[in-house]
Parts: sequence; C-alpha cells; structure tokens
Amino acid sequence: MTHLTRRAFGAAALAGLAAPTLAQPAWPERPIRWIVAFPPAGTADITSRLLAERLGPRLGQPVVVENRAGAGGMSGTDVVAKARGDTHVVTMSNISPLAISPTLFPNVPYDPVRDFTHIALLGVLPMVIAVNPAHPARTIEEFLTGARARVGAQDIAFGGNGTASHLIGLSFQRAAGVTFTWVPYRGAGPALTDVLAGVVPAIIETLPAAIGHIHAGRLRPLAVSTPGRSAVLPDVPSFGEVGLAAGTGVNWFGFSAPAGLSAPVTARWLTELRAVLELPEMRERLGAMGFEGTNLDPAAFTSLVSEELARWRVVIRENNVQAE
Repeated sequence: MTHLTRRAFGAAALAGLAAPTLAQPAWPERPIRWIVAFPPAGTADITSRLLAERLGPRLGQPVVVENRAGAGGMSGTDVVAKARGDTHVVTMSNISPLAISPTLFPNVPYDPVRDFTHIALLGVLPMVIAVNPAHPARTIEEFLTGARARVGAQDIAFGGNGTASHLIGLSFQRAAGVTFTWVPYRGAGPALTDVLAGVVPAIIETLPAAIGHIHAGRLRPLAVSTPGRSAVLPDVPSFGEVGLAAGTGVNWFGFSAPAGLSAPVTARWLTELRAVLELPEMRERLGAMGFEGTNLDPAAFTSLVSEELARWRVVIRENNVQAE
C-alpha cells in the first residue's frame, strides 16, 4: 500500500527534519492572505486561525484568514491557483479540492499539482465508524457480521457524495467484502443529528466532528480508519489491526501556495511553520482535535497529492460515484 497512511504515519516526525539553510529574503512586504476554502467554524477554518494568529508576529506582517467557501472547496482553491506569482497568498489545502474533486467534477479550473507550490502536510485526521448507543453492535466485528447477514441493510450516514468520509467508507466496504446502504447528507452536522436521534444507526466521519459525542456517550466508536490506533481514542481498534488495511484512509490538511513560489520564501514558511507547530499549546490543540502525521517536506507532500489523486480516481470510477 503506497497511499497516504503509510507516508503520514511513517518517519515524518518534526524533530527529525533538517532545518532549511537558505538565507531569509526581504519578505513579507505586506499582509498575507490565508485562503480557507471552507466555511467558518470547520476544521480547516479553526486550524488556519490557530496557525495564522501565531505566524503573524513571527513574519512581521498580519496573516489574514479569508473564507472563500463553495463547490466543495474548489472556489477558494481556485483563488490560490489563479494567484501565481503572488508570494503573499497561501491556503489550507485539503484532500477534497485537490485529490477528489478533480476526478469527481468535470472542468475543474485548476491542476491540483501544477498550479500550486505544496509546502507541507500539516496533519491527517482519521475517520471513525460509530453507532448510536442503541445499536446492538459493540465491536466492528459484530457490525460487519450484521451487515453480512442482511446484505445492504446496514445503513451508514455520511456527509455527502464524493466527500472523504464517503470514499474512505467505500474503501472500507470493499476491504470488508460487505455491502452497506449509504445515506448521504449535506455535511457532517445533519448526518450526526440523525444518527444521534436514531434515524440512521451508524456514521463515518472525521474525529473532530464526532469526538465530543463519543466522549459524552452519545456515540459508540467501533473503529478508526488508520493502520494503527489513534491517540485520541486509544481503546478503539483500527482498520489495520482488524484485517482491513486495504480500506484505510484519512482526511488530510496541508499548506500550499500558488505555483512558482521561490525556494527562499518556501524555506521561510517551513522555518516558521516548524516553530509554531512545535509550540506546546499547538501540539496540545491539534492533538486534541485528532491531528497526526505532520510532515514539513515539500517534495513528499507534492508526491502525496499526486498519489492521493490517483487513488481516489480509481475508487470514484469503480463505485460510479456521482457529484451531488
């Protein structure tokens, strides 16, 4: 398996990366525009604001977060793609507009590799399969046994066709050799509302969206979508350890700029990102959200985007996934 999970959970520790040695350029000259391609209060927005608040003083210029939501992240991502040559524009890049949408939608207005300078993988977020506490399954094995006994009768809610939760769910289904009934919603919020109310018995969603309900006992977690266990849910088994390694996958968030960013500016970003991500408060905040696998290597992150694009293209075509 060569996709993201092997790279993100390998030897990508911050402490082991050599610091850039390039001379610092006379940059930035004006405020930085940090484009968030998703609505306020989501994972991308919250994480961007945490980082921007701490990066601004280090750069000597404000880092202004600008939400440009729409089209599953494509609208804001296209703003960055069209800003080629502007060294004062960056974005919180994501699996959806860079690795899923370019295959799912026709005529995407940017190339997910050529139109960007991919600087760093900021972190990955596992998915969790969880059920309403009234569900009879107490383990992932019991959940799968029930699905096999009644083909297609096990309903699982997810936050929309073509989302990371949907595609990872389809990979999980194939690895397990079962057939679920997938119940799409327009976002994680509505999906969670119906699972909590017992309208749909199960859900697959990112840890930040589900973790509060899990800790409060309103959801029972069955498995996380990674090769190994999550530090946030250490008692919950992973897809990898229950023999479903082929179904593993994560939602990921990176740090990217328009294509053509110079080596000195890229190096400066890496220096400042490293310093901010090493702050104990940032480690604690991101860790509590479930983030894992930071890798401040531009070449590795760029390769990862290409690998993810190829992987999800296959999943989309094999399952005839259609855009909403």
